[in-house]
Amino acid sequence: MQRFLFLFLVLGLGYALASTTGAGLPWEDPLETIKASLSGPVAGVVSILAIIGAGAGLIWGGELSGFIKTLIYIVLVIAIVVGAGNFMGIFNTSGALI
Repeated sequence: MQRFLFLFLVLGLGYALASTTGAGLPWEDPLETIKASLSGPVAGVVSILAIIGAGAGLIWGGELSGFIKTLIYIVLVIAIVVGAGNFMGIFNTSGALI
């Protein structure tokens, strides 16, 4: 019985010490860094450049194939969606929090 109690205390000690550590998972910090980078001023600049590039591609693209036009439209929509939060900040409003 004493061996069982000693073994239980020794093995249970690790779990007790681990329970006081932070609840964050190892991949949360890099994801928070990426989120901060994509929602900050970098996102505004990248979205503006993507909108300009996609618009120029559609205007001066000439006879692009349907697949390339679809890709340009997808880039344009993604740039507008990503940049929408930054554009809302200009008017002192914010987007929805999810």
